[in-house]
Amino acid sequence: MKRRNYGFDRRRREDLRRAKQEAKTQRKTDREASGSVGPEMGEAQTTGAPEGMWEWFSASRARTLATPARTRPPADPPDDWILLTEASEEEAAPEA
Repeated sequence: MKRRNYGFDRRRREDLRRAKQEAKTQRKTDREASGSVGPEMGEAQTTGAPEGMWEWFSASRARTLATPARTRPPADPPDDWILLTEASEEEAAPEA
């Protein structure tokens, strides 16, 4: 059996951890200097269906589907579509 030098591995891991921590601290001070606050986050992603579309979810199919407003997805079995989009009052939910 080949003996490993565990002390070296431990020092290397500690050096990596320390370098990550220093980089994190540096990014934090850079954000404070530029006036940014809060955690590092990217741009907010748009979620939901596009304007004028309704988004439906089917648990048995494990997927979502976008359809034009006021139309249901095909009623193929199993017909378990759930409307996710909150419709405005002039766009009432279609009759099943």
